[in-house]
Amino acid sequence: MKKLHIYIRRLSHLSAREVGLMVHNPIYICCMVVFPLVVILFFTSLMSEGQPEKLPCGVVDNDNTSMTRAMIRQLDAFQSTHVAGHYNSVAEAREAIQRNKIYAFLYIPEGTTAGLISKRQPKVSFYYSNVTLVAGSMLFKDLKTVTTLSSAAVGSAKLQMLGKTPSEIRNFIQPVALDVHMVGNPWMNYNVYLSSIMVPGILILFMFLITAYSIGTELKFGRAHGWMAMADGNIFIALTGKLLPQTLIFLSIFLGYEWYVYGYLDFPHPGGLHMILLLAALTVFSSQGFGVFAFGLMPSLRMSMSVCSLWAVVGFSACGATFPLFAMDGMIEALAQIIPLRHYYMIYQICIFNGYPLIDAWLNVVALVAFAALPILVTRNIKRAMVEYVYIP
Repeated sequence: MKKLHIYIRRLSHLSAREVGLMVHNPIYICCMVVFPLVVILFFTSLMSEGQPEKLPCGVVDNDNTSMTRAMIRQLDAFQSTHVAGHYNSVAEAREAIQRNKIYAFLYIPEGTTAGLISKRQPKVSFYYSNVTLVAGSMLFKDLKTVTTLSSAAVGSAKLQMLGKTPSEIRNFIQPVALDVHMVGNPWMNYNVYLSSIMVPGILILFMFLITAYSIGTELKFGRAHGWMAMADGNIFIALTGKLLPQTLIFLSIFLGYEWYVYGYLDFPHPGGLHMILLLAALTVFSSQGFGVFAFGLMPSLRMSMSVCSLWAVVGFSACGATFPLFAMDGMIEALAQIIPLRHYYMIYQICIFNGYPLIDAWLNVVALVAFAALPILVTRNIKRAMVEYVYIP
């Protein structure tokens, strides 16, 4: 009991020392509180409408009949499309795309209406830019829909003139009826997809950097010996006392983010509260564990922070949120398994977004626990660095 009391007292003194360092160094306040809050509010408000609306689109209508004008009005009535300009030629419309005035345009050649009425299968063309992937794909969908509907309207009118019943017309025009449902996100809210991976990824980046920075500055500013003396040479006590205040702050910020997106913004979370809390704890502990490991592997402030930055940024591409991991090169697929953000994303989409039991993501849970335990492998190296190394700028 006496030893336990001594350990607790040392931890409290080390934690108080760390709080003092954090208060007097604005980097901690900015990177642990201010910037994370700005990131959370920025990304979640960036697409607060759920998906882009009124994307600018152009039209080249060389037919200029009542049918093509009705087609253009129908296109402009779509929620995500706004007919922003009429152009005289394809070259003029293409130049407007290249100048970023519009994202797509519809080309209706002369004789389109006559071809539709006489069943000669006229060709209309739509051009779209996938430089902005979301805008291009959404306008492509609207352009394809409006041309299909216009063709179906002509066919329906002719069949009606031939005396066909509404049921017969419907079966002829659409023999197979599609019933499409978007699993987990029926509103097609892009904010759910983007904010749920971008914000945690940036928070993980901050956790990586601050953890490595807080240990590296002990060497840089010549405080390493005093730090170790307060822990009586016990590196585990020294690291625990240093990281404890940071853990509490990061955990509070992460839980605040989760409350904001799941509680206030009502992002889908059928997995329940216990999964959300578990994922927050695993993410914070694994991120700090990796930060300590990076410094222990290379006891240099500059190198360890560079490795942390690289690892966090690569995670955005290799986590599988924007492009499926199994479709990537085998080497990248293997590399992704040692990136914490990949396992965060897997647990989120399996257990929280889709509501499957935790056992389905057991491998990813084990991986995050392993990241949290990584400092065990480098504590001796960190202690030697604090005792023996001299900081070289």
